[in-house]
Amino acid sequence: MSESTQRRLTAIVAIDVVGYSRLMGIDEVGTLRRLNAHRSELIDPLISQHGGRIVKTTGDGLLLEYPSVVAAVECCISVQKGMIERNADAGDDAIRFRIGVHLSDVIVEGDDIFGDGVNIAARLQEIGEADGITLSRTTHEYVAGRISANFEDGGEQELKNIAAPVHVWRWSTDEIPSVSTTDEKPLPLPDKPSIAVLPFDNMSGDPEQAYFADGIAEDIITALSRVGWLFVIARNSSFAFKGRNAETADIGRKLGVRYLLEGSVRKADNRVRITAQLVEATAGNHLWAERFDGTLDDIFELQDSITESVVGAIGPKLRKSEIARARRKHPENLDAYDWLLRSLPYIAAFTRQDLDSAKTFLDNAIALDPSYGEALARAAWTHAIKPAFGWSEAPEDDLRRALEYAQRALRAEPENPIALAYSAYATVLVRRDYETGADLVEKSLAIDPNAAMSWGISGLINVWAGQNEAAVSDFNRAMRLSPFDSWSFVYLNNKAVALITSGYLEEGLLTAKKALQENPDFIATYRTLVAAHGELGQSEAARAFARRHQELEPAFTVGDWVMASPIRQTPAQERFVAALLEAGLPA
Repeated sequence: MSESTQRRLTAIVAIDVVGYSRLMGIDEVGTLRRLNAHRSELIDPLISQHGGRIVKTTGDGLLLEYPSVVAAVECCISVQKGMIERNADAGDDAIRFRIGVHLSDVIVEGDDIFGDGVNIAARLQEIGEADGITLSRTTHEYVAGRISANFEDGGEQELKNIAAPVHVWRWSTDEIPSVSTTDEKPLPLPDKPSIAVLPFDNMSGDPEQAYFADGIAEDIITALSRVGWLFVIARNSSFAFKGRNAETADIGRKLGVRYLLEGSVRKADNRVRITAQLVEATAGNHLWAERFDGTLDDIFELQDSITESVVGAIGPKLRKSEIARARRKHPENLDAYDWLLRSLPYIAAFTRQDLDSAKTFLDNAIALDPSYGEALARAAWTHAIKPAFGWSEAPEDDLRRALEYAQRALRAEPENPIALAYSAYATVLVRRDYETGADLVEKSLAIDPNAAMSWGISGLINVWAGQNEAAVSDFNRAMRLSPFDSWSFVYLNNKAVALITSGYLEEGLLTAKKALQENPDFIATYRTLVAAHGELGQSEAARAFARRHQELEPAFTVGDWVMASPIRQTPAQERFVAALLEAGLPA
């Protein structure tokens, strides 16, 4: 192998015109003119936008290379969808493509690529359908779950001059909703919250900024796609409305979604302003709007910041809207998802009575769908939390059921970030297995790094494990992602515990006071305030909060709490406990 020869892993795309010889025989000049127009106006710009490069042209075909297989497949879908629109009135003269995509190691010599992977991509194209895309199994495994597109299992196929059969998956335009302006039957809404992110309008008057506006919308689509409880329309479908003047309700009906996120970008000199708003398409209600200002000095950092803020803000808004919708339904018409939604306000309230109500709703959800991972995981949490707070009449039974539900949740939905996070919480509460809990919540965050709740649970596990610095960082991240989160009082209280046990007493006291303002009924905050005042030598204030604690929880004893608490016993934790006893809480 020469010095100029290299190897690299790459996404290989083979594109070919269907029936090219027939078209050339009918009208050679016209076919070439139309093909060149499709190339210059649609295909080549899409290749560039998605980071691909044209390796070579082969008469009526193209060989392409992409560093990202996700970008490669998204580009191919955009090409095929765009060609359907361009061919709407073309009749028998329509130029239609077959596309094959394969992820493989290739040999690179200069600008050319070689190897079995190139041959496989070409053969996948050959067995494909007009207007369709054929993926190898390697390609499908990588893009599945990363883009919102449907693929049909094509089984193992014998490919010409390829020794072993190749398992293929197929995509066709039949699976993408039409954007026709004629009256058509609305797509049924999915069984979970559904959202489409529309292309952000470029209000700058500078066509060069269109890429930035598109990049913002694409980043948000990617981030939202990681949220397990959301149904997110793929970029290829939502971007079909770019430049179209359509009513919100019409777009929602055509895409089959309940919610739309839209926005605009305005640039002046080195400054940029981005606005975004969340709309309930079916009713036309505006649920949320925000404005972001920044500079273009670090454009990628600005994009990341906006994406994080938008995703963190609209998640709770969507949940709130869905909960309100479920409450309007009659109990006889509730499905498993509706029962789950009804449990969420009671889980957020975090009192003994509310958790009992939440458990009832979750039991109803599980009865309707025994493999509902999120419902099982939240049920595991309700059973695990009761012994930890001294609220259980049968602690051993609750702990046993908590583990059972957590294990069922992980079996049912091992890639659901919410199920993973709540199962992590329950696992640590029941088994004191901090490492397994940390692994589960880490997996949750790998799937959805913008999940505020997962960051909050990571903080809780770190507090319990004595990793206070990491805990404070996790809580800050959770509250940054979701500034008005229903669990903010839990995060603030446990952040205060981490600060106090690390010796930051004044800051811990201030944080605990904020937690109390968020929820005056959360009993754990009173213990934190007792300890903070006690360690600061403010004994009168400590005793006052201890008395209020006992009024709210008369049966509480420090000994029972220490036994039930998942917090590791360290010298710092022993000082915390001593402060509770010194303030008068019963031993």
